[in-house]
Amino acid sequence: MSSTSLAGLRVLITRPAPQQEALIAAIEAAAGATLYRPLLAISALQDAADRRRLRSRLLDLDRFQILIFVSLNAVQHGVASIEDLWPQFPEGIQLVAIGPGTGARLRESLGREVVWSSAGVTTEELLAMPELGAIAGQRIGIVRGRGGRELLAATLRERGAEVEYLEVYERHDVDYVPAEFVHALKANAINVLTVSSGESLQRLVSLLGDNKAEMSLLPLLVPSQRVAQQATAAGFDRVIDCEGADVDACLKALTALAQASG
Repeated sequence: MSSTSLAGLRVLITRPAPQQEALIAAIEAAAGATLYRPLLAISALQDAADRRRLRSRLLDLDRFQILIFVSLNAVQHGVASIEDLWPQFPEGIQLVAIGPGTGARLRESLGREVVWSSAGVTTEELLAMPELGAIAGQRIGIVRGRGGRELLAATLRERGAEVEYLEVYERHDVDYVPAEFVHALKANAINVLTVSSGESLQRLVSLLGDNKAEMSLLPLLVPSQRVAQQATAAGFDRVIDCEGADVDACLKALTALAQASG
C-alpha cells in the first residue's frame, strides 16, 4: 500500500449535503470506500419571524465593523442572504472565519480579504486572534445557524463589543430507523466512523442505540478537541482529532490511520 492509499478503509461519511461530495471523491480517489449517511440536513430559515429578523440585521450590515463566519454553511447561506440585499458588499468590514476551509470559501465567494487563526479551528483559537482582542465599542456580527454555542458571543461581549447573531440557516435531524442505520454500517463493513460536529455526534450515538458498545470500538474521526472530549465521554475508544473539518484535515487523519493499520 502506498503512503497515500486508503485501501482497506471503509468510511462512514455523515456531514450534511453537499459538503460530503469533495470528501467522498478524495477518499475514493485514494482507493478507500465510503458509505454516505448524513446525520443533519441544512436548510434556509423556515420561520417567517426568523427571516424578518435576519433581513432587519442585514439591512444594517454597513454598521458592523467585523463579521465572523463560523462554518461553511454560514458562508453558503450568509453570502446568498447578503447578496440579496447588497449588490456590492459594504466597505470597511473585517471578515473573520473559523478556519482555513471556511476562510478560503468566504474569500472566494466575496472576493475580499479574510483572516482566520493559524493555530486551529476552535472557538477558543478564534478568540485568541489579535483581530478580536481590542474590540471595545465595535459592532460584531456572528454569521451562523440557528442555535449553537454561546462562548464566542459571550466572550466578545465581555471584551466590550456589541454582538449580534445573523442566523442564516437551520439544522434538522435526518430520519433513520436505527436498526436499518446500523445494518447498513455492518453490511458495508464500515471500519471508520466520522462526525463533523458535536451535534452530529449526539445523533450518531442515538442511532447506534444498543449497538453503540460494539461500534464505539471503531476509530471515530472528529473535527476538534472539544468534540473529541465529547466522544470520549460518550464511550468511544479510538477518537482521532482531525484538527479541522475540511477535506485536507480528514484525509491527513485517514492516511495516518491507514498507515498505522497497514
